[in-house]
Amino acid sequence: MPPSAIGRTYSPGMTIDLVIRDVRILDGEGGAAVEGDVGVASDRIVSVGPSGSAGQGRTEIDGAGRVLAPGLVDVHSHDDGALLRHPDMAFKLAQGVTTVVIGNCGFSAAPAEIGGESTRSFLGVDSTWTDLDGFAAAVDQAAPAVNAVALVGHNSVRSLVMGDDLNEPDAAQLDAMKAHVRTAMAQGACGFSSGLIYHPGRSATTAEVAALAAEAAPFGGIYATHMRNEGDHLLEAVDEALLVSRTAGVPLQISHHKAAGEANWGKIVRSLARVHDAVDAGQDVTLDVYPYVAGSGPMWQYFDAENPDPDYSKVIRIAKCPDFPGFEGRMVVDIAEDESRRRNEPLEAHDIIRQILAGPGARNVISIQFIIDEADIETNLRDPLVMVGSDGIADLSGQPHPRLFGTFPRVLGHYVRDRGVLPLAEAVRRMTSMSADRFGLVDRGRIVEGGYADLVLFDPETVIDTATFDDPKQEPSGIGLVVVNGAVALEQGTHSGVGSGRLLRYRQG
Repeated sequence: MPPSAIGRTYSPGMTIDLVIRDVRILDGEGGAAVEGDVGVASDRIVSVGPSGSAGQGRTEIDGAGRVLAPGLVDVHSHDDGALLRHPDMAFKLAQGVTTVVIGNCGFSAAPAEIGGESTRSFLGVDSTWTDLDGFAAAVDQAAPAVNAVALVGHNSVRSLVMGDDLNEPDAAQLDAMKAHVRTAMAQGACGFSSGLIYHPGRSATTAEVAALAAEAAPFGGIYATHMRNEGDHLLEAVDEALLVSRTAGVPLQISHHKAAGEANWGKIVRSLARVHDAVDAGQDVTLDVYPYVAGSGPMWQYFDAENPDPDYSKVIRIAKCPDFPGFEGRMVVDIAEDESRRRNEPLEAHDIIRQILAGPGARNVISIQFIIDEADIETNLRDPLVMVGSDGIADLSGQPHPRLFGTFPRVLGHYVRDRGVLPLAEAVRRMTSMSADRFGLVDRGRIVEGGYADLVLFDPETVIDTATFDDPKQEPSGIGLVVVNGAVALEQGTHSGVGSGRLLRYRQG
């Protein structure tokens, strides 16, 4: 879906607000860079051409031969609450990200109950809205630094309608859930998401998920899924996701594709093969990946609190732990060793997990799980169906996963420049036009006259993530300029605070 080019284009005498000169332009389509200038008026690109073609701008920036690309799109974020709590969105802006997809893994800001506890625990703020239009109004008031587009989440819908009831919905409950999905789609959601490894989604049947995903079909929406299993039963989970997509009549986005656990490493070759077979048969399927060997999420969702898995406990690091803040930033095996000496009793990693999950703040604990093979990451990134998503949890307390701050520069620096896993122009395409088209971002994802002026200027020789697991809250290097809707949002490491982002509507300009 190429841009509609409904914005203004340059004409002699036009007042140009911003000109970025002497850049190597990667237009987002995957072709070779072209040297030239780009001119911006208001929120649109009005000139793309050779040096000197843009005319005089009110503000002029010397690109010094660096690469100018469309603003990057984070297709898998959990920034729903961050748009309100951290509207500067510094951790994304610093990476060159200008648009985030929210509502992933079945958890979305809308629908909601005003002041509802489940929404509060998810977003970190009290909801003052019930639907996506209401959430959009709250986002507009917050004036975030980046754009966003929303999925409507299965877990949020199910919780709102059924509470903690884990049985199959009756006809009235299913109709109520369908109505919520339909309303969100009518208000601009880009699709329906599920998180079938999480409570309460794990209790849902395939038929329930397909029935709800089908509500996105009349709007051209997609189905994005954190599949039911990413480890021992990965292939079966891929089959289920493909079945839901076919049954519902909607395109499929497989979220953070991985093969979790050492026994499953390498299995993504087979899961990718199944996806490609489906595509060859006419099904519309894409995937995304984050470039790290560890995942992260709410720890209570991954363990039996009474009997934590001993082996899984050994690969856990604590990111946030309100009841035991001294555990933050440490591997559980190391905590167990120190606690054994302190208490003078033998303790294993699973004993520490049990202790943490017995605390009053257990549901606020965020863990990091080292479960992914580096070779699998590269296999994913080589595949032309795979985009990039951070999957970062925007909780800045404790020691969060470094992907929140480093995902996109890590791909550009480590995997493109240092490892040569994929060419720079192709990496940019997967982070821009491909992502924008998949999630219905009209007139974005390309540097073209008439498109929205979401832009990132970076040095391909120096761009790199600096966030680490030990020191995660570090902004990357090599990103020189970020423009969001025509406004300079970041320049040479300084955040302008302009707040020019918007909550976008699916397939609307």
